Amino acid sequence: MNDKTILAVDDEAHILHVVSLKLRNAGFTVITARDAEEAFDASVGQKIDLIITDYQMPGQNGLELARRIHKEEGHKHLPIVLLTAHGLALEKVELAHAGIACCLSKPFSPREVLTRVNELLEATGNVPAPAN
Repeated sequence: MNDKTILAVDDEAHILHVVSLKLRNAGFTVITARDAEEAFDASVGQKIDLIITDYQMPGQNGLELARRIHKEEGHKHLPIVLLTAHGLALEKVELAHAGIACCLSKPFSPREVLTRVNELLEATGNVPAPAN
Protein backbone atom coordinates (compact mmCIF):
# COMPACT_ATOMS: atom_id res chain seq x y z
CA MET A 1 0.00 0.00 0.00
CA ASN A 2 1.24 3.50 -0.73
CA ASP A 3 0.07 6.90 0.44
CA LYS A 4 -0.97 8.29 -2.97
CA THR A 5 -4.55 9.33 -3.63
CA ILE A 6 -6.07 9.42 -7.11
CA LEU A 7 -9.37 11.12 -7.95
CA ALA A 8 -11.12 9.30 -10.83
CA VAL A 9 -13.95 11.15 -12.58
CA ASP A 10 -16.29 9.71 -15.20
CA ASP A 11 -20.03 9.66 -15.75
CA GLU A 12 -19.84 6.04 -16.95
CA ALA A 13 -19.93 3.63 -14.01
CA HIS A 14 -18.04 0.86 -15.81
CA ILE A 15 -15.13 3.20 -16.63
CA LEU A 16 -14.92 4.30 -12.99
CA HIS A 17 -15.00 0.67 -11.91
CA VAL A 18 -12.19 -0.44 -14.26
CA VAL A 19 -9.93 2.53 -13.47
CA SER A 20 -10.46 2.42 -9.72
CA LEU A 21 -10.00 -1.37 -9.56
CA LYS A 22 -6.67 -1.21 -11.43
CA LEU A 23 -5.41 1.65 -9.26
CA ARG A 24 -6.56 0.11 -5.98
CA ASN A 25 -4.92 -3.19 -6.93
CA ALA A 26 -1.68 -1.20 -7.42
CA GLY A 27 -1.98 0.18 -3.89
CA PHE A 28 -3.48 3.61 -4.52
CA THR A 29 -6.31 5.15 -2.54
CA VAL A 30 -9.01 6.05 -5.07
CA ILE A 31 -11.79 8.59 -4.72
CA THR A 32 -14.46 8.47 -7.42
CA ALA A 33 -16.84 11.10 -8.75
CA ARG A 34 -19.56 10.95 -11.42
CA ASP A 35 -19.25 14.54 -12.69
CA ALA A 36 -17.12 17.67 -12.45
CA GLU A 37 -19.07 19.21 -9.59
CA GLU A 38 -18.80 16.07 -7.46
CA ALA A 39 -15.08 15.86 -8.33
CA PHE A 40 -14.44 19.47 -7.39
CA ASP A 41 -16.23 19.01 -4.07
CA ALA A 42 -14.19 15.84 -3.40
CA SER A 43 -10.93 17.64 -4.13
CA VAL A 44 -11.45 20.65 -1.86
CA GLY A 45 -9.31 20.31 1.23
CA GLN A 46 -8.10 16.85 0.20
CA LYS A 47 -4.57 15.71 -0.50
CA ILE A 48 -4.94 14.51 -4.08
CA ASP A 49 -1.83 13.33 -5.94
CA LEU A 50 -3.35 12.96 -9.42
CA ILE A 51 -6.70 13.21 -11.20
CA ILE A 52 -8.01 11.06 -14.04
CA THR A 53 -11.04 12.66 -15.66
CA ASP A 54 -13.29 12.08 -18.62
CA TYR A 55 -13.52 14.91 -21.13
CA GLN A 56 -17.22 14.62 -22.01
CA MET A 57 -19.43 14.78 -18.93
CA PRO A 58 -22.73 16.45 -18.09
CA GLY A 59 -22.23 20.02 -16.87
CA GLN A 60 -18.56 20.96 -16.95
CA ASN A 61 -16.21 18.99 -19.18
CA GLY A 62 -12.82 17.67 -18.11
CA LEU A 63 -10.92 20.74 -19.33
CA GLU A 64 -13.18 23.06 -17.36
CA LEU A 65 -12.75 20.87 -14.29
CA ALA A 66 -8.95 20.94 -14.69
CA ARG A 67 -8.89 24.74 -14.94
CA ARG A 68 -11.11 25.06 -11.88
CA ILE A 69 -9.09 22.62 -9.76
CA HIS A 70 -5.77 24.21 -10.70
CA LYS A 71 -7.00 27.50 -9.23
CA GLU A 72 -7.39 25.87 -5.80
CA GLU A 73 -4.81 26.13 -3.03
CA GLY A 74 -2.36 23.25 -3.23
CA HIS A 75 -3.62 21.97 -6.59
CA LYS A 76 -1.90 24.39 -8.99
CA HIS A 77 0.52 21.75 -10.33
CA LEU A 78 -1.65 18.68 -9.80
CA PRO A 79 -1.17 16.23 -12.71
CA ILE A 80 -4.39 15.55 -14.59
CA VAL A 81 -4.98 12.73 -17.09
CA LEU A 82 -7.80 13.37 -19.57
CA LEU A 83 -9.78 10.46 -21.02
CA THR A 84 -11.31 11.22 -24.42
CA ALA A 85 -13.54 9.46 -26.90
CA HIS A 86 -11.53 7.76 -29.63
CA GLY A 87 -10.84 10.18 -32.43
CA LEU A 88 -11.76 13.31 -30.47
CA ALA A 89 -9.13 15.84 -31.43
CA LEU A 90 -8.23 18.43 -28.83
CA GLU A 91 -5.73 21.19 -29.49
CA LYS A 92 -2.42 20.82 -27.65
CA VAL A 93 -2.60 24.49 -26.69
CA GLU A 94 -6.04 23.95 -25.17
CA LEU A 95 -4.76 20.95 -23.19
CA ALA A 96 -1.72 22.89 -22.00
CA HIS A 97 -3.81 25.88 -20.88
CA ALA A 98 -5.97 23.54 -18.80
CA GLY A 99 -2.90 21.90 -17.26
CA ILE A 100 -3.56 18.47 -18.75
CA ALA A 101 -0.46 16.29 -18.27
CA CYS A 102 -1.58 13.38 -20.44
CA CYS A 103 -4.45 12.49 -22.76
CA LEU A 104 -5.65 8.89 -23.30
CA SER A 105 -8.25 7.78 -25.85
CA LYS A 106 -11.11 5.46 -25.00
CA PRO A 107 -11.06 2.54 -25.21
CA PHE A 108 -7.89 2.44 -23.15
CA SER A 109 -5.89 -0.31 -21.51
CA PRO A 110 -6.09 -0.26 -17.69
CA ARG A 111 -2.39 -1.19 -17.72
CA GLU A 112 -1.68 1.92 -19.83
CA VAL A 113 -3.57 4.07 -17.31
CA LEU A 114 -1.46 2.66 -14.47
CA THR A 115 1.74 3.19 -16.46
CA ARG A 116 0.86 6.83 -17.15
CA VAL A 117 -0.09 7.43 -13.51
CA ASN A 118 3.23 6.02 -12.34
CA GLU A 119 5.17 8.07 -14.92
CA LEU A 120 3.41 11.28 -13.90
CA LEU A 121 3.89 10.66 -10.20
CA GLU A 122 7.56 9.92 -10.77
CA ALA A 123 7.94 13.09 -12.87
CA THR A 124 6.45 15.18 -10.06
CA GLY A 125 8.80 13.65 -7.50
CA ASN A 126 6.33 11.17 -6.01
CA VAL A 127 7.32 7.52 -5.81
CA PRO A 128 5.05 5.45 -8.06
CA ALA A 129 3.34 2.24 -7.10
CA PRO A 130 4.79 -0.98 -8.51
CA ALA A 131 3.31 -1.72 -11.96
CA ASN A 132 0.75 -4.54 -12.11
